Amino acid sequence: MKNRINGGNRRWVALAVVCMGQLMMVLDGTIVNVALPSMQRDLGFSQADLAWVLDAYLIAFGSFLLLAGRLGDLLGHKRTFLSGVVMFTLASVACGLAGDQVVLVVARFVQGVGGAVASAAVLALLVTDFPRPSERAMAMSVYTFILAGGGSFGLLAGGVVSQSVNWHWIFFINVPIGIVTFGLGSVLINETKRLGLGHGVDVVGATLVTVALMLGVYTIVKVTDYGWLSAHTLGFGAAALVLLAVFGAVESRLSDPMFPLRILRVPGLAGSSVVRGFVGTGMYSTFLLGVLYLQHVHGYGPLRTGLAFLPLTLLIGLLSLGLTARLVSRFGATRVVLAGLAALAAALVLLSRLPAHTSYFPAIALPFALLGLGAGLSFLPLTTIAMADVPTADAGLASGILNASQQISVAIGTAVLASVASERTNVLAGRGQDHLQALTGGFHLGWAIGAGAVGVGALVALLSLRPSRRLAAVATVDDREPGEFAHEAA
Repeated sequence: MKNRINGGNRRWVALAVVCMGQLMMVLDGTIVNVALPSMQRDLGFSQADLAWVLDAYLIAFGSFLLLAGRLGDLLGHKRTFLSGVVMFTLASVACGLAGDQVVLVVARFVQGVGGAVASAAVLALLVTDFPRPSERAMAMSVYTFILAGGGSFGLLAGGVVSQSVNWHWIFFINVPIGIVTFGLGSVLINETKRLGLGHGVDVVGATLVTVALMLGVYTIVKVTDYGWLSAHTLGFGAAALVLLAVFGAVESRLSDPMFPLRILRVPGLAGSSVVRGFVGTGMYSTFLLGVLYLQHVHGYGPLRTGLAFLPLTLLIGLLSLGLTARLVSRFGATRVVLAGLAALAAALVLLSRLPAHTSYFPAIALPFALLGLGAGLSFLPLTTIAMADVPTADAGLASGILNASQQISVAIGTAVLASVASERTNVLAGRGQDHLQALTGGFHLGWAIGAGAVGVGALVALLSLRPSRRLAAVATVDDREPGEFAHEAA
């Protein structure tokens, strides 16, 4: 097959294959939420134990991103991507066949590891396979659409599958996608240059950072059960911070560390990662609080809830067709990011003012569309800024940093907003408000905090994301060779 496809076309087909694998993992992140009540009934989960169906995946995914990214640099990004796809697919089979709680939770953990291994390689594959600015801009557009729009597709797919068959099939539908992704990826994806195991084999560092992140993510996702100031939260959180400090000290003394500290000096990577973290806190709060608001306040079913998010997905899709890349080329990445963050903040402010009784059009549809506009404008330039100056040898690690910063920030934001919304609801109910009004008041506070997080992200972007000729060159849609941009930047 590879011989029948010329070099240019092969890369675009390979992009579709890589994004198909990424979409499978993004969909899984939201599709499971819709089926949780069915799992609880069938397998006899308590409410507390049911949370582990989500938490096991989140803990594994967030913990292994950095390690997986570095493994891609050492062993090859194609190899790590396909290994992650295989692990994720096999774990999906185990999830679908699960007949008891332990099997499902363990399989979800393995799914998270597979998702981290595959996801950490995706950006690195895009950066290395699309060196020309115009091609990279289009490839990044597709990638950001998958990341931002896949969540609402997952809600819709979860509603369809849950209502048509049963929850087992939300995992079984991953199997044919995984098989096709592995088969086509084996043929079409080019292996990247790899450092080899002689560079950066750092067992101590890998163990320290993975355990530290695992403890940190575990602390965050369980904070709603134990409280922010409990001995459990403070103890595990402190242990995670100590291990991270030890990890930093170890890495600074090694000649071939797993995490070379020079990566933090790459222009744009740290700043973009911080901004993406604040954006993720605000943006993804919509999926959590939005689903609860639609279902508990307005009585929407799973399918109708998924359809309600379509304005968000459609706007992201339209902007991903090349419009955002052209805007970046004309106005610069930083200006487009700030415009996107303004739209996101405005959408969250509108959501924080929704009444308990209102129609979908325009009161709910408008802020969802604004969220799509903001995500479509901000995600592409943020990713472009972050990866523009990353050396090829560190592309996997940079991808892991970018993904980990967002994943951990989303986990923190979700825990904070969920607990704050719940406490606010209880306070309002204690003051005599009816149930729907109290619920809505809790969601209002959560969305308002989300808007504040996006505002902080905009401030960080304004102060840290400096425009440069190099970034403008990466975003410019033309056909010059990448070497010309390096010469201009110098």
